[in-house]
Amino acid sequence: MKHVYTAVMPIRWGDMDAMGHVNNTVYFQYLEQARIEWFASLGRGGKDANGQGPVIINAHMTFLKQLRYPGTIECRVYAGQLGRTSFETRMEIRRTDMPDVVWAEGGAKVVWCDYAAEKSVPVPAEIRAIIEA
Repeated sequence: MKHVYTAVMPIRWGDMDAMGHVNNTVYFQYLEQARIEWFASLGRGGKDANGQGPVIINAHMTFLKQLRYPGTIECRVYAGQLGRTSFETRMEIRRTDMPDVVWAEGGAKVVWCDYAAEKSVPVPAEIRAIIEA
């Protein structure tokens, strides 16, 4: 898979749960934020003029170490396994003060979709070119 984007964001106090670590659902929010930032950096942040854009059909996460407040993380986004209408993303979450340690890793399958028709459509050429390069 090809590294396509890195998002940097703070660990917020409210990200933690009663156990004193970042709640497992928040890790998915971190990945979502990184993925949306990547799409926005490509001018694809949401529905385009044709009513098309990305949808996630599955997501997964492996929790390797417990994140705690305070801190700053980076989410490295990788893309690959390109099909006609979909591609896989993989992501790594690292603390910026410990960049050699992966705290969690996960991913999601992205399908390009015509929102009104609720049907998949081909991945846009510019995104395909980035993944294939």
